[in-house]
Amino acid sequence: MGSESADSIWSIPAEIDAVSRLRTARFFFTQRPWLDLYGVRLKPVAPFGSVSSKPVVDPALIHRSLPDELLFEVFARMNPYTLGRAACVCRKWRYTIRNPVFWRSACLKAWQLSGAIANYKILESKYDCSWRKMWLSRPRVRTDGLYVSRNTYIRAGVAEWKVTNPVHLVCYFRYMRFFPNGKLLYKNSSQKLKDVARFMNFRATKDLVYRGHYTLSDDQVEAAILYPGLRRPTVLRIRLRLRGTTTGANNRMDLLSLVTSGVNDSEVVGHEENMLGVVEGWQDDETHNPDVPAVSHRRGLSPFVFVPFEEARYSLMVLPIDEMLYMVEC
Repeated sequence: MGSESADSIWSIPAEIDAVSRLRTARFFFTQRPWLDLYGVRLKPVAPFGSVSSKPVVDPALIHRSLPDELLFEVFARMNPYTLGRAACVCRKWRYTIRNPVFWRSACLKAWQLSGAIANYKILESKYDCSWRKMWLSRPRVRTDGLYVSRNTYIRAGVAEWKVTNPVHLVCYFRYMRFFPNGKLLYKNSSQKLKDVARFMNFRATKDLVYRGHYTLSDDQVEAAILYPGLRRPTVLRIRLRLRGTTTGANNRMDLLSLVTSGVNDSEVVGHEENMLGVVEGWQDDETHNPDVPAVSHRRGLSPFVFVPFEEARYSLMVLPIDEMLYMVEC
């Protein structure tokens, strides 16, 4: 017993010393599991939910550590544009992201004004029952940023010194933010994009941002906005056409018409924010208030360029005028 107790007494300090060495080594030598990925040739793997009976061994370290079920849950919480970037990472992610569940939820949210039944009918008749094809091919308004239209005009200045006919190039912007439920926010200002993007929400006061409603039919967008706080109510009617520089981008809007018309006080009551139903079916020269005639504006009709919120601070739209002219021409 004496020898056994002595051995146990001497073994305790030895174990403590070994543990302390492990902690020291763990502190000085940081584990870098991603180094195991270098030199590894990835082979095609079965997508999530595959019915193949062949066992698949994924050599990627992240796929061995992350179960398919958890990977699926991560993708389910991404927006469609983030999913598109994630699909470029590897084959397995690309196959997994092609799961129609992700694109079905995105489509039903984007076109929720049409209703679920109408969306299913359009899916079968035009897009071969492919939700992903529907997302890429069907026109839709984007809700993850702002549509910006840059407009310029020349204003005569005050003659001073040796300049007898001075002129100034004035630049102003039209901002529109759309929501899936049919509402929109509109602002006409000379402020830059990075400053406006912070308060383009429904918490802003009506003096800063105007509210309205819109409808989408194919690639045609029609919107109506009421200017509140005026003695003579005025409604702004806007017609736009959606297009994209690449497939599924929907990052451009052509301004087809911009009309201001007068409305009666009785029409405004109860429809302060939803004037689209009031002006539906109106002619371009129609007005309901003789003091405010209908005016079809021919200037300031530059196309709208879409800018995501995460790019608002460093977008090309905040550059000087001579450096961003091409943005509205493409």
